[in-house]
Order: sequence, then structure tokens, then C-alpha cells
Amino acid sequence: MKSIDQARTSYLDNALSQVWNIASTMEKALSPDQEEIPIPDFIELAKKIGSEASVDSNIRRCTLPMLESLCGTCHRCPLSETRTNVVFGCGSTTPLVMVIGEGPGYHEDQQGLPFVGQAGQFLDKWLASINLSRDSNTYICNIIKCRPPENRDPLENEIAACHDYLTQQVALLKPRAILGLGKFASQFLLASDKPMGELHGIFHIYRGIPTICTYHPAAVLRNLGLKRPVWEDLKKLAKFLGIGIG
Repeated sequence: MKSIDQARTSYLDNALSQVWNIASTMEKALSPDQEEIPIPDFIELAKKIGSEASVDSNIRRCTLPMLESLCGTCHRCPLSETRTNVVFGCGSTTPLVMVIGEGPGYHEDQQGLPFVGQAGQFLDKWLASINLSRDSNTYICNIIKCRPPENRDPLENEIAACHDYLTQQVALLKPRAILGLGKFASQFLLASDKPMGELHGIFHIYRGIPTICTYHPAAVLRNLGLKRPVWEDLKKLAKFLGIGIG
């Protein structure tokens, strides 16, 4: 049985294809000699429209400060009972890049800010190496806004509970590119269950925005052998943005 999202996507794909057919028929009647253009694949567009339509209407009307305030009182999942602070996000509100990680850790939960621990310091160095900074041209957040107990992996229901917040953040910030960090963020952004080894370093599209994923800074701290692929991924991002390497 199809999920509601799958059914919505299928319906929209069908509708868009029918509109294309009607427009093509009319155009053919007006210009018989014009070469016929095949029907495009509307699946990705249908997914985007369907996903946007499913966002809570109260959230969809929010400005960024309103969204942060709403998120700060959220009780959509059990993590609200164990958090110290909601970790909404921080950085430039007109970013070149939006960095999206997995979830807050201990230090983030204590301070209410993303990536402020050892992994965050490491991330700041990565960004500086390609002339990016959370102080000037980068916005940083996570796919979930509350810390899972003992820093365990986020659960599906927790990711789903935060989905609307992240969707509206992206819509409001309109970054030129997204950098996804770690397995859970990457699999969520790319709608894939492939391992990081297959997902990193390749540009995809998330909500109409070019998206590249790489390993999480915490994973690299545990395995320094990952520094090389991360650097290659960052260079690809810098090249796409047309910025120099620091």
C-alpha cells in the first residue's frame, strides 16, 4: 500500500504530465512543424510540491524568528522531555551555504547552539579552509533540534517530528548550497539508504538546492583517514560556489 506522500507524489506526477500533454497538443496545433518535445520526468518536482504541501500551515507561515520561537516550545516527540535546550540553528540569515548535521550533542544541548563542542571546532576549521564562516556566510543546524539521550542515533519518529522545522528553515534561508554532515543527515537529505561511502562527494538536489554531503566531523576525529575524502568534498563545494580556498 502506498504511503500518503507516495500517493500525493504519484497524483502530482500524473497531473503535471497531463498538463504537459495538453500544452504540447495545443502548441502542435498552432505550430505543426515544431519538433515534439518528450514529456519530462516530473517525479522530483512532484516530490518537492507534495512535500511542501504537507508542511504544517502554521509553520509554513513563520518567519525565521517566529519559527525559532515555535520550535523552542515544541513537544512533537519525547525528546522534548529530556532536552536542556532546543538547538534551532545559528549563523548568517543570507547564507552561501547551509550546513545540516544530525543532532545536538551534550555541549550543544547545554548552550542551545549547534556544533560548539570538539566536532564543532573541527567543523569551523573545515569551513575556514574554503572561506566560509558561521559568522558571515554560513548557517548551521541539524535535522533534529533536541539531543537524543546519551547521543544515540536519532529515531525515525524524531526526524519526522522535526521535518517541518527544517523544511521551513531551508525555504526561508534560501542558501546557494547545502552541506550535509554524517550518515543520518545525508540519508535524510538525499532520500537514500546508501552508506556514506556512496553518498559523499556527489552533488544532489534537496528542495531545489544543490546539496553535497560528507562525513561528520566527529567521525573524522575518530578516524583521521577520512580527512582526505572530506577535503576533496569541500573543494568540490568551493568550486561550485566559486570561492577561493583559504
